[in-house]
Amino acid sequence: MEKKMYLFMAAIAAMMAMTGCTGGEITTPDDPHPGNDNELRAISLTRAEEELVNSNNEFAFNLFRLAGPRNPASRDASPEKSVILSPISITYALGMLNNGATGETQAEINKVLGFGDTGADGINAFCRKMLTEAPALDKLTKVMIANTIYMNKGYELKKAFVDKAKTYYDAEPETRDFADGKTLDVINKWGSDHTEKMIEKVMSEDEFDPTAVSYLLNAIYFKGAWAEKFDKNNTKDEKFKGYEREKKVPMMHQEHEFGYTETDDCQALCLPYGNNAYRMTILLPKEGKTVYDVAQTLKGDTWQRFQWMGSALVDVKLPRFESQTNIGLEKVMSALGTPRAFTSAAEFSDFCNVPTHIGMMKQVAKIKLNEEGTEAAAITVIGIEKSSAIPSEPKRVAFHATRPFLYVISEQSTGAIFFIGQYMGD
Repeated sequence: MEKKMYLFMAAIAAMMAMTGCTGGEITTPDDPHPGNDNELRAISLTRAEEELVNSNNEFAFNLFRLAGPRNPASRDASPEKSVILSPISITYALGMLNNGATGETQAEINKVLGFGDTGADGINAFCRKMLTEAPALDKLTKVMIANTIYMNKGYELKKAFVDKAKTYYDAEPETRDFADGKTLDVINKWGSDHTEKMIEKVMSEDEFDPTAVSYLLNAIYFKGAWAEKFDKNNTKDEKFKGYEREKKVPMMHQEHEFGYTETDDCQALCLPYGNNAYRMTILLPKEGKTVYDVAQTLKGDTWQRFQWMGSALVDVKLPRFESQTNIGLEKVMSALGTPRAFTSAAEFSDFCNVPTHIGMMKQVAKIKLNEEGTEAAAITVIGIEKSSAIPSEPKRVAFHATRPFLYVISEQSTGAIFFIGQYMGD
């Protein structure tokens, strides 16, 4: 059954490659001469696993709606800013901690992450599969996923929790004296080391709590070269109309056959990396629509329509940009449906030897997009405190991202979302 599913997924991948997400041979410093030994591979999923990915993508869109675009009609809406988030990084960090949760706390986490009745075991299996298979899909795309746990001296993790952390997440717990004046530097260095120095500071001195019981971290790093690179000679400063003001940005330009489709609200463009195993999907709101309007239409199941694009000869204009987000997640995750985990009523009895709850949760994410490709990274940290009680004939279209847009970096065979963001021109 697994072999049939693999062949089925491989056939789908090949079909998808012919529907506008194809590209020529490219090289990167990590693998300067890949030759023909970089065939497109697929991650084999059972029907149940496909449903779990859809549900986890639903979490990704729910997260983005809360932390990303704001309704411009809202009186209290602050100025729109560029945002980048990694939903899958949160899934890893919270999924790892979930092995220490019980009762209502675990049920809330299972539901919010989209794993419902499959629970912690379902999250563990999904995370393990992506951790082991995602990095090996494309020799021209570098993907790294890492997890770790730092424990304050005087506290002890439960053996069953440690076993699962090692088995499913490759996380090796380390006990330290958080008051030694060095632990914060150790944590920040771990983050820098596992994001190729893209993120050099996970936490500041004000955020680090030397009395905390534990810090759990996940790091995601992505570096992909476009299957069809942009010629730097074609990049020129052009007007970008943001919500606050109009400004000039370095606008990349090329015309090529890409995956393309439209909805009532937006144009959608697929820009593949390397051998097409990973892609960036750009959702450009149509005139009269906003990124907020488009974000409201994104669901786990409707996301699939953007995975089956027809092909078109597209005249592409896309800004070269960098963007970074540093966001606290306590209120966002509570609002999404895990309020109990952040209170003294949290049930993390399978985590360590004292009653605990989540005291802080944050994510730092960064993206660099240019003519060569995309580099992105994210670190999610959870601080634990002690508790007191389908193809078509090519058509020619224009896709000019000269106004705010959304983008998603995902793995093609599963549709799993690694990063999601909005560029507002700031």
